[in-house]
Amino acid sequence: MTVPADPWPAPRATRPVEATVSLPGSKSQTNRALVLAALADGPAVVGRALRSRDTLLMAAALQRLGATVDTTGDDWAVTPGLAEVDTTIDCGLAGTVMRFVPPVAALSVGTVRFDGDAHMRARPVGPVLDALRALGVEVDDDGRAALPFAVHATGTVPGGTAVIDASASSQFVSALLLAGARFVHGVDVRHDGEPVPSQPHIEMTVAMLREHGVSVDDADPNRWAVAPGPIRALDRVIEPDLSNAAPFLALAAVTGGSVTVRDWPLETTQAGDALREILTAMGCAVEHVDHGLQVTGPDRLQGVDLDLHDVGELTPVVAALCALAASPSHLRGVGHVRGHETDRLAALAKELGGLGAAVTERPDGLSFEPATLTGGLWHTYADHRMAHAGVVVGAAVDGVLVENVATTGKTFPDFADVWASLL
Repeated sequence: MTVPADPWPAPRATRPVEATVSLPGSKSQTNRALVLAALADGPAVVGRALRSRDTLLMAAALQRLGATVDTTGDDWAVTPGLAEVDTTIDCGLAGTVMRFVPPVAALSVGTVRFDGDAHMRARPVGPVLDALRALGVEVDDDGRAALPFAVHATGTVPGGTAVIDASASSQFVSALLLAGARFVHGVDVRHDGEPVPSQPHIEMTVAMLREHGVSVDDADPNRWAVAPGPIRALDRVIEPDLSNAAPFLALAAVTGGSVTVRDWPLETTQAGDALREILTAMGCAVEHVDHGLQVTGPDRLQGVDLDLHDVGELTPVVAALCALAASPSHLRGVGHVRGHETDRLAALAKELGGLGAAVTERPDGLSFEPATLTGGLWHTYADHRMAHAGVVVGAAVDGVLVENVATTGKTFPDFADVWASLL
């Protein structure tokens, strides 16, 4: 691995890109699998685990709470356990650590303190903390509803019903479901508020719980009930991270080339699978081939009118494509991405606009008119998806300099080297 310059001159595509890419494992699946393995009734292996900052932070957090996670190889062996010790959890910039680990910590014994990077202190976690209080857990956050906070654990969580507003993040729901089977009375999570974003991530959580033998009732809208009981140990193999496929498939779209992502699953709960429909709508040819998913770009990229509410993490790369399209675009339903690693709508409007895009920021999305983009400095705001958007623009526009491209290490170590090798 080479250390990229900062700012990094984004490689410009001088011809249609023809490439086959193998992606690291899914962060969403890896971190859910680690939590379930740490709470299971026996040892298990998380195969092809993603090795990235977010997943290593999750492994470290679970080890601080008493589990053993061997991350030395490609397949991570997990031995469950819960400790009796006061400890501190570093959340870094990982929303899954900040939100998924407190319910696990509540099952330990001791005071567990949570903190993270400066950017992380602005990300919402209040609904999870309020739910834990409703379920019988003592939580101290000095009224911030944000990092830093402490969970004072006694070894058991009574559980029961928790009414939350999960309109800011589906992770609020998943956090309670993942540990809920270990609560004395299970957990009955009820959402009260605007529609929950990123529903595929909740579907992923429910599917994985059921694979571990946990009973989950999700028959009623906005309600998920997990019955108390054991979490069966289960070896699993992690799928490629399909959201991380976005910049690579976008490379085919903006250069008129053809990019294949290896091992794309025929069926998946990953939000990134929506790229197939999105890129088709923008004029690309998309097809499953023997060894993965192949996208071939058009002569002219078409604008789109899309509601990305359920797949908000794709917004940055899709916005970059819209800024480069030959017709107007409207992206809607993603007001919740203002609470991601950064306010992604404001950041995209500022960075794309700074390069000449005709972009209008709206409360829940972005609108674009065709425009000619020019080079310049692209800020990432310590957000890996913003870096992805920047390099996509840089592939089509001369002179784009991406600040802190290394932030992509959050979910894709060596991203810059892999990207440069394609161009």
